[in-house]
Amino acid sequence: MKDLAKFYKGKKIFITGATGFKGSWLSYILTNFGSRVFNYSLRPHTKPSNFKLLKLDKKIRSFYKDIRDKKKLKKALTIANPDIIFHLAAQPLVKKSYNEPQKTFETNINGTINVLENSRNLKKLKSLVIITSDKCYKNTEKKNGYSEKDELGGTDPYSASKAAAENICFSYLQSFYSKKKIGFVTARAGNVIGGGDWSEDRIIPDFIKSIKNSSNFYIRSPNAIRPWQHIFDLCYGYLLLGKKSYGNSNFNGSWNFGPSKKNT
Repeated sequence: MKDLAKFYKGKKIFITGATGFKGSWLSYILTNFGSRVFNYSLRPHTKPSNFKLLKLDKKIRSFYKDIRDKKKLKKALTIANPDIIFHLAAQPLVKKSYNEPQKTFETNINGTINVLENSRNLKKLKSLVIITSDKCYKNTEKKNGYSEKDELGGTDPYSASKAAAENICFSYLQSFYSKKKIGFVTARAGNVIGGGDWSEDRIIPDFIKSIKNSSNFYIRSPNAIRPWQHIFDLCYGYLLLGKKSYGNSNFNGSWNFGPSKKNT
């Protein structure tokens, strides 16, 4: 961690979706590293909000805008002129994607395109880290998990949107970023646990809520096997990838993030 703190100190970091669960913790760690953090996201939508509890609304500069708005995103990126971008802004819930499919596709696909388009001509940018999901893989019920070379796909709108975002990133990497001295990576992870997550349909928060409210607790998919990983482990992975890929195209491509088999 000392090496990471030294690397990120003083660097300008642009994070989309910093008001969310992952984004808020990533922003908090970076502010403690001494980074200059810029947030582009919608305002916090949960009560309580991890973003506000960590007092990030007072520690970092925020542009409270929609990732689907290409012009406003461009303006924010021009002001920030970042060294590194972490793109986390998304509609992150599978269940919600059935209720709001169009918004899910527009946010997760068009939002990613907007980031890629507006990043092409940034002068100082050295690392572009696009956060997608392990749901981007075609579900073939593999017992040993999926590798980066497995087929992409998705039947629900959320998974399909993340698979599409991965394909779009691959196209942009090959078409526009391959000759740039920029690290261009996508990070695939899921099933993250930890404090500060108050989104809907989260198994551990829902369990705590049921105890607090003396209500019944329902497991939506009792037969599912999930590779749980803690938010701090995941943030460490994202930060390490941002450092390793800094001005270094040797790491370009997609990376899976998950716990070791002995910990699952």
